[in-house]
Amino acid sequence: MSRLGRKPIAIPEKIKVEFKNGILEVSGAKEKLSQKIDEKLNVKLDKGAVTLEMKETTREANMLQGLTRGLIVNMIEGVTNGYKKELELNGLGFKAVLTGANLTLTVGLSHTVTKEVPKTVKVVVGMNADKMPTLTITGADKQAVGAFAAEVRAVKPPEPYKGFGIRYVGEKIIRKAGKAAAAGAKK
Repeated sequence: MSRLGRKPIAIPEKIKVEFKNGILEVSGAKEKLSQKIDEKLNVKLDKGAVTLEMKETTREANMLQGLTRGLIVNMIEGVTNGYKKELELNGLGFKAVLTGANLTLTVGLSHTVTKEVPKTVKVVVGMNADKMPTLTITGADKQAVGAFAAEVRAVKPPEPYKGFGIRYVGEKIIRKAGKAAAAGAKK
């Protein structure tokens, strides 16, 4: 049995949680998120807490209970504080331009890459202290923020020799020695 799945989820004061027709809605001051709950689970709302109960005792229901609890916790955290991913563009001439709902990236390819920004995500283009372009991706939906950040990073992942590419802030890139270092070692 899932011990974590049975644990009640505390609801902060300014957050409103409703369960109707198999859909759980969590709404805060600015954002509103919804999640479909599987039929094998029962949701109980009482006195500032959400509790998940299994209707049947099977392995699948047990797994769904833990997963659904994690999703609900992420929804409450997203509506309360939001999620943020920061990317930096490391390379000569690399830049990002935000025009309307489109993000245009110039990252050393023969063409510019345009990505459409999802409606649930907000993107801010800036510069860090080293004059390197940065992207700050924020939103209430953890999955949408992470997916869009990964999609942008996949345009030009960091390469291991000089570290050029798009990477998360604080991400450590394992560097390789180039040909000059390998040739010098043989002598």
